[in-house]
Amino acid sequence: MSKEFDPGIIKKLDEVVVNRIAAGEIIQRPANALKELLENSLDAKSSQIQVQVKAGGLKLLQIQDNGTGIRKDDLGIVCERFTTSKLCKFEDLTQIATFGFRGEALASISHVAHMQIQTKTKQEPCGYKASYADGKLQGAPKPCAGNQGTIITIEDLFYSMPQRRQALKSPAEEFQKLSDVVSKYAVHNPHVGFTIKKQGEAQPSLKTPVNSSKKENIRIIYGSAISKELLELTYKDDTFKFRMEALLTQVNYSAKKAVMLLFINQRLVESPALKSSLDGIYSTYLPRGQHPFIYMSLLLPPQNLDVNVHPTKHEVHFLYQDEIIERIKEQVEAQLLGSNATRTFYKQLKLPGASDVLDETQAGDKTRLYPKDFIRTDSQEQKLDKFLAPLKQSDSGLSSASANSTSSGSDVNASQDESFRAVAARKSKEVRLSSVLDMQQKVERSCNVRLRSILKQLVYVGCVDESRALFQHETQLYMCNTRLFSEELFYQRLVYEFQNCPEICLQPALPLQHLLVIAMDSEAAGWTPEDGDKLELASSAAAILEQKAPIMREYFSLRISQNESGVVLLESLPALLPKHMPSITQLPLYLLRLASEVEWEQEAQCFESFCRETARYYSQLDWQDEDNGLQQKWYMEHVLFPAFKKYLLPPARLKKQIFELTNLSSLYKVFERC
Repeated sequence: MSKEFDPGIIKKLDEVVVNRIAAGEIIQRPANALKELLENSLDAKSSQIQVQVKAGGLKLLQIQDNGTGIRKDDLGIVCERFTTSKLCKFEDLTQIATFGFRGEALASISHVAHMQIQTKTKQEPCGYKASYADGKLQGAPKPCAGNQGTIITIEDLFYSMPQRRQALKSPAEEFQKLSDVVSKYAVHNPHVGFTIKKQGEAQPSLKTPVNSSKKENIRIIYGSAISKELLELTYKDDTFKFRMEALLTQVNYSAKKAVMLLFINQRLVESPALKSSLDGIYSTYLPRGQHPFIYMSLLLPPQNLDVNVHPTKHEVHFLYQDEIIERIKEQVEAQLLGSNATRTFYKQLKLPGASDVLDETQAGDKTRLYPKDFIRTDSQEQKLDKFLAPLKQSDSGLSSASANSTSSGSDVNASQDESFRAVAARKSKEVRLSSVLDMQQKVERSCNVRLRSILKQLVYVGCVDESRALFQHETQLYMCNTRLFSEELFYQRLVYEFQNCPEICLQPALPLQHLLVIAMDSEAAGWTPEDGDKLELASSAAAILEQKAPIMREYFSLRISQNESGVVLLESLPALLPKHMPSITQLPLYLLRLASEVEWEQEAQCFESFCRETARYYSQLDWQDEDNGLQQKWYMEHVLFPAFKKYLLPPARLKKQIFELTNLSSLYKVFERC
């Protein structure tokens, strides 16, 4: 019977084979070995690191530092796998602050090369020299003379892996990769002096001084053309608990090769998502195929970072990655907007008699843009109102269709008020209440980035009715629930304007008791005879509001006070948007709900319920007659939607209140069939 289908016998691999396979994953080329050794030297608190190379690191790779050294007692196990001085238990990974932690670097190198270590600590009278092969010490360490620090010599790299050695590029290219690794660490660690040179050459290929600066090291390594164009950027985010330091080139500089140095918690890593976002920003300013120089260092809480996701540790994962990248993108974009100080433009002069007609090859390079991809950018070109009939009353007494545009022919620009963060910076009273700060952080954490991007770039199209409107984003047409969007907007305005609200003065002031009696008479109050006398209930509500008046006046600019005759008057309301006046019709019911629905006894619940009730009131518009409908329609276009673009941080739940009606590509398909 044929043995073709007999199962193979599973065998346990020899330990040497296992270690060499693992070593091949960690040490993929000389640059990987050098990166591991550099990080060990930095962990050892070195201030001077020297690297010597022969044949691109394949014949010789030697690194010398003046760090703390290795104890003689540790030389016996220093090259065994999973031996480290930086980690005791798995949980320590969440607080790791050093480069190394697995204890695999030296072991992996010793399995694919001949390695020798010479080291001396401050406490020991002399140094010691030891040789290693396949992770094992070859003979006892020998005493020798030497300075404090460590010299690690690697010879014949990949001698046991001829296929890997043959697959590597030329020695010159491998040396370039080694220099690139040293250059990046030299920029990020300016307090350490770095030197790299080829064996036998008198002058080093790269040398940086001790206690230099990042900008100076960039000048030494990458040239003055880059260093003179650098912009410094520092940003700290309290929401996602990260800090960023960056040196970016201005838009006047560009190169064919992109250079990005990214360090996260001091580790040299790569982040394709972050690099793509930054390239997208620069593509607005730079010619096609040109790239910037970027150095960026991020510091995150160690517990938010997972460093153990790649054998070579060149990749890490961290919490809130998309949100953090979005914050970084916003900061870089803002920095580049004002970076034209050194920008120069070149003009090509025409020879006498030259034609103005473009060369055919130049004209042919232009990418054709089809009509279905055109995006309307001027909202003044044409509006929905041109095609609609005047406002008509529905059976409920509210308008059910949009009105013609207001007779005012003046152009009204969008509100130029500051964003939430800019407003917070100009506050006259600093908010220190933890409950309010928690509310602000909750708003920012719940913000949906995609929805915020849509609102930020919307173009107003027209009003459908009192609670719905149309707007355009790129080539899509959307309809949204304006009442719920504006309710969230006013809530956020109250949260961010806490203690600093402007006020709307009521002239004349309105008697509080009278307003509450009007509210009790309305159907919305839900009064029944079992509830008691209306006047008594109104008096009770007035007493509550009068008692809580200091809170409303201090934190929300809602003033209630007695006049000389002892009559309690409502004197002002908070002003949450320029040109916005809340509904007078709904004012009595709003005051009644403040007395009955706000949880006045608990601080956090008090502020939350007050802001929600006020936002609900401010989002209600008066559409009862045609004049009000015209006014509110103007308000929706020139006040409310510009505020959505400028201020609103939409939570994810508002995605259910926005609907894509159609898009330009779909409409073109319909028209093509007609």
